[in-house]
Order: sequence, then C-alpha cells, then structure tokens
Amino acid sequence: MKYISTRNNQIEFEFEDVFIKGLADDGGLYVPKNIKKFSSQELLELKNLSYNQLSTEIINIFTGNFISKEKLLFLVSKSYSSFREKEVIKISNISELRLLELFHGPTLAFKDIAMQLIGNLYEYYLSKNKKKINIIVATSGDTGAAAIDAIKGKSNLNIFILHPNNKISSVQRKLMTTVDEENVFNIAIDGNFDDCQNIVKSMFSDLEFSKSINMSGVNSINWARIIAQTVYYFYAYFKLNTDKPITFSVPTGNFGDVFAGYLAKKMGLPINKLIVATNENDILHRAISNGDYNSKKVKETLSPSMDIQLASNFERLIYYINNSDTLKTAEIMKKIKQNSYQIEKNDLDIIQKDFLSESCNEKETIGIIKKIYEENDVIIDPHTAVGVGAASKLSFNDCVVLSTAHPCKFPDATDASINKHEKLPEKLQHVLHKEENFKLLKNNTEEVKKFIKNKVQSSDRLS
Repeated sequence: MKYISTRNNQIEFEFEDVFIKGLADDGGLYVPKNIKKFSSQELLELKNLSYNQLSTEIINIFTGNFISKEKLLFLVSKSYSSFREKEVIKISNISELRLLELFHGPTLAFKDIAMQLIGNLYEYYLSKNKKKINIIVATSGDTGAAAIDAIKGKSNLNIFILHPNNKISSVQRKLMTTVDEENVFNIAIDGNFDDCQNIVKSMFSDLEFSKSINMSGVNSINWARIIAQTVYYFYAYFKLNTDKPITFSVPTGNFGDVFAGYLAKKMGLPINKLIVATNENDILHRAISNGDYNSKKVKETLSPSMDIQLASNFERLIYYINNSDTLKTAEIMKKIKQNSYQIEKNDLDIIQKDFLSESCNEKETIGIIKKIYEENDVIIDPHTAVGVGAASKLSFNDCVVLSTAHPCKFPDATDASINKHEKLPEKLQHVLHKEENFKLLKNNTEEVKKFIKNKVQSSDRLS
C-alpha cells in the first residue's frame, strides 16, 4: 500500500515512512492512496476471528512489506498479553446502551490498544535498522501514560512527553511522572494541550531539528494509531451479531478515535452514524452541526482528555470530503491556522451523512455519572459520560458508546457526582505515593527544543 500527504499527492510513501515520521514534512497527515473495501462475504469471513487474529488481518492490509503477516500476529499477541481482558476489549450493557470497554490495558485507557502495538513495532523496526529514535508526544492525559508504558526500557528509543501543567488529573499525571526508566522524559508545559501540540508540530516542521535527533511521533496523527483503533469497531460489530448498521458514540478530543470509525466505515463495515461527543470545548460539535470551525479559549473540565480546540485528525476528514484534493486541503488548513474557517454547506452535507455531534457541559456530565450509577450500579469515567450524554441527546438509545478510560483515573469527577471513586488496580497503586519527576518549561518552542537536544546528546554519550 502506498501513502501520500493530505497536502501533496505527488510523492508516495511506504508504511515504514508513515510510521516512523508520523507527520509529513509539508505539515500534512499521511493517508493511504486507496482504501480496501470489504465485500459482505469478506466481512463474514472475519466474523469469528479472535481479537488478535482480526487485528492482524486488518492491520496487515496497511503495513505492506514492512512486516510479514506471521510476525505481525506474533507482535499483536505480545502487545495484548498483559491486558486484563483475554479478548482485549469487552462489551457491557447499561440500560439500552452498550459500552465498548477499551480500558483494560496497562494504563487504563483506550490509548493502550494502539500504543502497546506501536511500541513493539518500533522495537521490530530498530532490530533491523541500527538507529536511535527520539519520540516526541503531546498529551492531554492518557496518550502520555500509554506511550511511556509501551516505550519504557526499550533499546535505542527515547520518549519525551509534553503535558499541560496542572491541567490533567493527578492520576493521569502520576502514571507518567513516576516512571523512572532512563529513556523516559516528562515535560510540563505552562499552557494547555493545544500549546503542547503546537510545540510538537513546530518541532516536526523544523526539518533541521527533527532530522538531527531522528524525531518520531506517536500522537493520534500517526497512521499506525488509527489502524490499530479501527479494529475494535469491526470486533464490536461482529460480537453484537447484528445485520443492521450500528451507531457509535465516541468521546472526542483530537478526532483520532472517531476517525478510526470513519475508516472502518469506508472499509465497508456497516456503520450508521458516528456521534462526535464533546465536552464544553465544543469546536467539533459546532463544526459538524453548523460548520463553525473557529477555536475559542480552552476550558478546563472534569474530562481533561477532551480539553482541546484544535483537532489535528480533522484534517484527514477535510481531505476526504474534498474528494482527496490535496491543494484544497492545504488551503483550508491555512484558514484554520488563521482561525477563519467556515465549512461550506456542500461539505457540511457530506460530513453529516456519516457524523452527528453533541456536547455536554459540566453539570450534565456529573448528572450522567450519577444517573448511570444509581440505575446500573456502574461507575463510568467523565469522558464515557459525555459519550452517553451525546447519544441520549440525539435519541440514539441503542447505540454503542466507546468507554475510553477507567473511572479510577478521574476521582474528582466521580467524587463530585456520586461522592465516591474507584480505586486504582492494586498493581498501579504505587504511583500514588511514588516521587514524581518532570521538568516544568515555558510555552516556548525554542526552550523545549533546547531541553530535548541536551537530553538526546547526553543519552547518546551514555550509549
């Protein structure tokens, strides 16, 4: 399979380039030139596969000659061997809704599903290529912990995590900052997640810098993340054993997880609608409901992983709704950077064929957690609550809600709603009392680059 940038279709790339680079040199995102669409018969042949087998079949479509199918199955199985659920994910019922539980990995969030595999793909790549890679990641909470757990202790890999200082939950932070492996570096930025993301994008765009440290990224813009997340949409559909298209409600910040659902639909999976569920940082709800894609000041909420105003993966959707026109996509991205983009009616009509959206404020989120607990004796995290609330507002009472994180990671939200919270699994409780280690830096790209460069050089001298 060949890939191109959303902003330039003149240069083709292999999966290896796409995986290692993460972000295209022109600032665009990688997309496949063509997407395989499964026939009804082919979908039927996938129906009874285990999660590991299904992952291998779907991911293999996109990896080309990067890795053999047999080796891929081995790495998939290795990646998910530590998950608390044998089949990686679990479907549970609350009232008429189904929850797709994606938080059974080592850091209790859906990000583990892609990250554990990515960590092993890096190790596989580096075993063949005697290089050293420095991974730079911006996180709104869960991505950082998942990436660290997947990368810690691996040879020839350093990972630098940028998180917004005092703007994620204490549990999210401690799952990152208490890891004391020598190849892990935590940076707290005096700003919000969008600031962290912009710093990372600036470093990728600085080709001299990014090449000098052999920089790579595992944010949701990395295509490997997208394809790993696409799998659980297929798996959920098969497990529900229905012949009707399914609607999924997806708590959304950076548009990566819901875009994975869109990719599944483009591959032929019978999906009715994808509900984009947002908190008070509702740029995606405004965009999908009325075309308004102008960012506002980020609000701090009880669902911090969604406290985002610039959804990076939205660029991929822009590319597809504009008939894969890379020039038009590049023009639109310039408008977005200038905060002056209004989605045209024709484009909005195309989006609304596949997507619906809703937002939930803080009071509503707290109320949903309380209602679910009182009616079902189940505690859900605030991001899942937003997904439930969005589905309810749109009267999709029988849809599948992606449950993206374990509620123990967000004690402030559950304390505020039901005056109690879930404990961390015993295996992770040590992080609550362990000393934290991170560097606080200003919201300044040059200062962050200097810090990273110094750490990389020190690491190189030690190796």
